[in-house]
Amino acid sequence: MEQPSGVGVLDKAALVLAVVEQGPASLADLVARTGLTRATAHRLASALEIHRLVGRDGAGRFVPGPRLAAGVATPLPWDVLDRADRILTDLRDVTGESTQLYVRRGALRLCVAASERASGLRDTVPVGAALPMTAGSGAQVLLAFADHPAPDLLAAAPFDSTTLALVRERGWAESVGERETGLASVSAPVRGESGAVIAAVSLSGPLERLTRSPGRRHGAAVLAAAARLSTSAVD
Repeated sequence: MEQPSGVGVLDKAALVLAVVEQGPASLADLVARTGLTRATAHRLASALEIHRLVGRDGAGRFVPGPRLAAGVATPLPWDVLDRADRILTDLRDVTGESTQLYVRRGALRLCVAASERASGLRDTVPVGAALPMTAGSGAQVLLAFADHPAPDLLAAAPFDSTTLALVRERGWAESVGERETGLASVSAPVRGESGAVIAAVSLSGPLERLTRSPGRRHGAAVLAAAARLSTSAVD
């Protein structure tokens, strides 16, 4: 670091976080890019993972954890993260589909929690995955309830302002083949104490199961999960 704080362990942890924020990193990457020993890099990354500042992707690489997602304009409260795994798992069990929790980070949406189907066709989105804000029902929700319009993102998206108005009206969004051909999804907003939207709960899976009207099939269940996750809810 150019300006170390003088607190050695904190400065070293900051080096690890700086690498992880730039993209998925293996332990070898951490060692090469921080100059730390392998043992120190592993110890710090593991500690940061316990505190949810760092996570792991499907390949086992270190990625930004849920708490780093709190660096967005509307912070994600701890209690939402604490309840997310259980509520997403409940939603998965009720619907039989993969479930995720997304927060917005600029032109991307970051997956901060997920619960996957154990078998069969599924849509795998690992924690730490960054997806574009220009496709998918999760992106629709986060844009529909944003404080400020994003004309640049809308210009590159398959949906428009009319779609976002409909999302606000009915409270959930659906997409068919927007992010990937053959996949569909349904999403609903999670609100903080002030009522502002802080995240989006999503359910996704193959079109052959969700049909071309996934909201009709699962909209109510996704809405219920989002309500449970909202900080004003008592779960």
